[in-house]
Amino acid sequence: MWSYWGQNITKLSRAQLSRFRLEHIGFIFQGFNLFPALTAIENVELALDLRGIRGQVARDRSRAMLEHVGLGDKINHHPRDLSGGQKQRVAIARALVARPKIVMADEPTAALDSHSGHAVMELLRKLAKNDGVTVLMVTHDPRIVDIADSTICLEDGEIQATSVCGSTSPPV
Repeated sequence: MWSYWGQNITKLSRAQLSRFRLEHIGFIFQGFNLFPALTAIENVELALDLRGIRGQVARDRSRAMLEHVGLGDKINHHPRDLSGGQKQRVAIARALVARPKIVMADEPTAALDSHSGHAVMELLRKLAKNDGVTVLMVTHDPRIVDIADSTICLEDGEIQATSVCGSTSPPV
């Protein structure tokens, strides 16, 4: 049973499940999925707008989150004017600005060079530890294993091994 605060989420209607995702989950996509016509701050504000948070409150929270991910000087830049690492940090800011309890990240370092990838992973690790966010990540990047609290290794859709804080256990 998949539950959240004692509620079986597999029993939710489509509308309830959509609402659950909106209120509790932030998404970081492999391809950033930023809107090219919007600035960095507007891309982040969009996540708040979907939750009904608008105006100066949305602007202030978005600016603060971009500063938090090290992009305070890039808030008015469009995605075309940002590096891959900066685009990914905008995507992370957008995922985190509404303060979700869970962040789902799909290959967050795939399009990044080694230095940018490490910076993004360090940022996610700090945010998870400091803000109490659970980060669920899918990746092929073996460097992630060193900073993950636990891992599950899949091969051809089958669980091959699990590891919790460095100890390996047989498949479940």
